[in-house]
Amino acid sequence: MTRALIIGGGIAGPVTAMALRRAGIDVVVHEAYPGGADHLGAFLVLFANGLAALRAIDAERPVRERSFPAETVEFIDDSGEPLGSQPIAGSWDPGLSPRTVQRSVLYRTLLDEAARRGIQVAYGKRLVDATTGPRGTVVAYFADGSRAEGDLLIGADGIHSATRSVLDPHAPPPRYTGYASVCGRTRATVHPAPPRTYRMIFGKRAFFGCTTSPDGTTHWFANIRGAELSRAELSAATPDRWRRHATEALAGDRTPAAAIVAATGDAVIGMNTYDIPTTPVWHDRHTVLVGDAVHATAPNAAQGASIAIEDGVVLARCLRDLPGPEPAFRAYERLRRERVERVVALSAGLAGRARPGPDEERRTDGGEAAGPARTPDGDWLHGYRVDWDATVR
Repeated sequence: MTRALIIGGGIAGPVTAMALRRAGIDVVVHEAYPGGADHLGAFLVLFANGLAALRAIDAERPVRERSFPAETVEFIDDSGEPLGSQPIAGSWDPGLSPRTVQRSVLYRTLLDEAARRGIQVAYGKRLVDATTGPRGTVVAYFADGSRAEGDLLIGADGIHSATRSVLDPHAPPPRYTGYASVCGRTRATVHPAPPRTYRMIFGKRAFFGCTTSPDGTTHWFANIRGAELSRAELSAATPDRWRRHATEALAGDRTPAAAIVAATGDAVIGMNTYDIPTTPVWHDRHTVLVGDAVHATAPNAAQGASIAIEDGVVLARCLRDLPGPEPAFRAYERLRRERVERVVALSAGLAGRARPGPDEERRTDGGEAAGPARTPDGDWLHGYRVDWDATVR
């Protein structure tokens, strides 16, 4: 049986592992953190395209059970005046309406489901190099001195991917988008969003969004323009500092955004935001990239997780149907490159728009172009579906 080594246990890694197992390929996930990456991140939205890809490998149910729905987006300007509301993009499919989930919960849910299916996850395995073995296999070397050998290596290790650097030392680095994203959650606010609704506020200095879960927790984010913070500055930034930074950016608006941030305790994180417009080298004879490792997208289109999930399922289909890694990797790139680079470009373009004009589509989750409810044929972004039963040729 073909044996795959997956580097990274975030979102793309466990999904790819489950899809490969479904395709009859043995797999081991190697995660750099000693106990998993489920302590990281804020919250995210899975749209119909990502949920459908999970459904294709029977992994949608556990994610749905640990998330909550959103069906409407409403827009507010910096003076507190409403700009209208409409269905969230992709909500034309009631069985796959968008779901909000804490990123850490999604990580743990996917890893738990992979483990339930008998997939091994090795923790504390930070990739440092990979070479070709004597039998034409690939050998992965880890920072703890250990190594693993398999027939193929899949880099699912995120935007700062070590696998990408091993595959192509000259790969372009991630591009800073020009703003930091500050995210938090609180049950103390007196300004909850309406049920199943995202509230988007076009502030003078920051774009703010929030939604309130059924248990009364308000999840929020603020995208704030500014210079890229150094690694030292990021390490020194405390929850209190990020909270104050976001509050100050929103304080000049006549909206509830600043009060929501101020009511948040220590459940606040902040980060620089990056994207990768294009990656020249996606694969070689035995190594291939998936998810943020190959096409990181700014958060404005809220599609990073969904297209990473698509990747894993498409790659598994290619490896299932084609004779060997090389033709499978070529088919995977052919099927994915144009779509994901279009998503990255869309998200980058949305970041530059302060607010929609009177005749433009409104934006949803972090800047996503929402538009009216669409049919699958008319929605290239959310209407994308991976047909697991179709043969890749």
